[in-house]
Amino acid sequence: MGYGLRKVRTALISVYDKTGLVGFARELVKHEIRVVSTGSTAKTLRENKIPVTEVQEVTRFPEMMDGRVKTLHPLIHGGILARRDKTEHLDAAKKHGIGLIDLVVVSLYPFEKTLASTQDPEKIIEMIDIGGPAMLRSAAKNHDAVASVCDPADYAELLRELEISEGSLTLDFRKKLAGKVFAATAAYDGLIARYFAGIHHEAAAAGAASDLTLRYSKVGDLRYGENPHQKAALYRSNESRVKGLADAKVHGGKELSYNNYLDLEATWALVSAYDAPSATVVKHNNPCGFAIHKDLSKAFKLAFACDPISAFGGIVGLNRSVDGKTARTVIAAGFLECVIAPGFTAEALEVFKTKKNLRVVEIGRKPSAAETDFKRITGGLLVQDLNELDAKKENLKLVTRKKPTAKQLDELLASFRLTRFVKSNAIVVMKNGVAYGIGMGQPSRVDSAASAFKKAGKHARGAVLASDGFFPKPDSIQLAARNGIKAIIQPGGSIQEPEIIKACDKAGIAMVLTGIRNFSH
Repeated sequence: MGYGLRKVRTALISVYDKTGLVGFARELVKHEIRVVSTGSTAKTLRENKIPVTEVQEVTRFPEMMDGRVKTLHPLIHGGILARRDKTEHLDAAKKHGIGLIDLVVVSLYPFEKTLASTQDPEKIIEMIDIGGPAMLRSAAKNHDAVASVCDPADYAELLRELEISEGSLTLDFRKKLAGKVFAATAAYDGLIARYFAGIHHEAAAAGAASDLTLRYSKVGDLRYGENPHQKAALYRSNESRVKGLADAKVHGGKELSYNNYLDLEATWALVSAYDAPSATVVKHNNPCGFAIHKDLSKAFKLAFACDPISAFGGIVGLNRSVDGKTARTVIAAGFLECVIAPGFTAEALEVFKTKKNLRVVEIGRKPSAAETDFKRITGGLLVQDLNELDAKKENLKLVTRKKPTAKQLDELLASFRLTRFVKSNAIVVMKNGVAYGIGMGQPSRVDSAASAFKKAGKHARGAVLASDGFFPKPDSIQLAARNGIKAIIQPGGSIQEPEIIKACDKAGIAMVLTGIRNFSH
C-alpha cells in the first residue's frame, strides 16, 4: 500500500448539483480521461458535446425504480474498490470485465434542503441518497488508488493537481479528499438519523435520541472571544429551518464581537417575546431596562431611563421596525454597542449612519420553542427545550385576601415573562409597562430584591413584583411592603408558603402563584 502519483484514466461522475460540472468535465476530457456518468448528469454532458459513457452501458443493466437502482452494481463498485497492489483483485476485475475507476465525483441528493422546504414524507424519503454515499465511501476507502470528490468547490484544486502532475493525482491529495468524504457522509447520515428520531433541525424534544450529531459550518473568525486572549469564531447551523442571528443582516458599524453575539441573542429573545411594541437595553446578557409603549421611541426612552448608567455601551432591542423618530431617540441616548430589530426604514438607517461604530442588526424572526438549547460541560453537552412557557391568567392561583386589579394582573403577567430573560435569582419591579427595577444574579433572593428596589427607587410605590422562583422566607415580602409593592407574582412551592402569604396579607399585598419556575443560569 502507499502509492504516490496515480494516473487518472476513468472518472465516474454522478452529481445532483450541476454547479461547475460542464467546465470541469471538459477539462477532464482534455487530460484524456474517460467520463462515465448517470442519468441527468450524462444528459447535461451530452447536451454540451462532452463525450460520456452512461453507467448502464458499463453495467449492461438499465436504471430502474425511478433511479433508485443504477450504480449499485459489481461492475461499478468492483472498479472503484479493486486494490491495485493485489494481483487477485486485478485478476478478478479482468475475469469479470470490470473496468477500473480512478476518480469518483458525486454530489448527494439535497436531503437537508428538502427538509427545509417540505413536510411531505414521500419527498423527504426520496431525497435520501443511497448510491452516492456508497460510491463516495468506496472511493475514499480505496484512496490509495482512487480520488473521491463530494464538493464542487474542490473541482478547481483537482484540475490544478492534474495539470501539475500531468494527469495524475498525489496520495496526499487523495487522502485529503477521502477525509472530506467521510466527514460529509457521516454528517449526511447523522441528519437522516435525526429526522427519523424526530429531532431534525434541532426541532423536537431534547434527548429524543440516544446519539446526537450536530452540523455547523464556519462563517468566520471573530476578533477574539469574551476576552482579548481568547480565540473565537462564528459557526452557522446547517440544519435549522429558520434564519437566526447567525444569518442576520448587519447594516453598519464595526464587526460584531463574541460578546456582541451573546448579548444580541439575549436581547432579541427577550424583546420578541412580547406582542405589544417593546424595547429593552441589555448589558452582559441581562436586561437593565425594559418598557412597553404604543410609541416605539417612547418605549425605548423609558427602557433606557430605567438604568442609564448600566445602559451605557449596551445592546438595544426593539420588536417593531425602527423609524427615523425612534432612531434619533436611540442616537440621542449616547454610546450604545448595537441595535437589533426586525426591520429599519431607509430614514432610520440614514440616521444610524451618523454613528459609524454602531452595529445595526436586522433579524427577521422570533426564536422558536421548537429549537433546542445546548450548553457545554467538560466532556459533555447539556440539552434542553427553550423556555417559552408563559403563565396564563386562567391558571393563576390567588392565595391572598386581596385580589389584584385587572391592570395589575396584566402587569404581573408581563413582569413574570420578563423573569425568563433575567439571570437567577431574578426579581422584576414593574409599573405602567416599565421595568424600573431588575435584580439578578444574586445568590440570595432577598439580595436580588434589594437590588431591584434600589434601581426602581420611588417608582416601586404602587408597582408589581415578579420573582422567577419561590420565596424561601418572608424577608423579600417584608422588603416589598416597605417599598410600596401592591401585587406579587411567583411560582409558589416554598416550605414557608403559609408565612409568606401571611406577610402579604399583613401588608395588604395581592399575590398570585403561577406553578411555573423561570430559572435562567
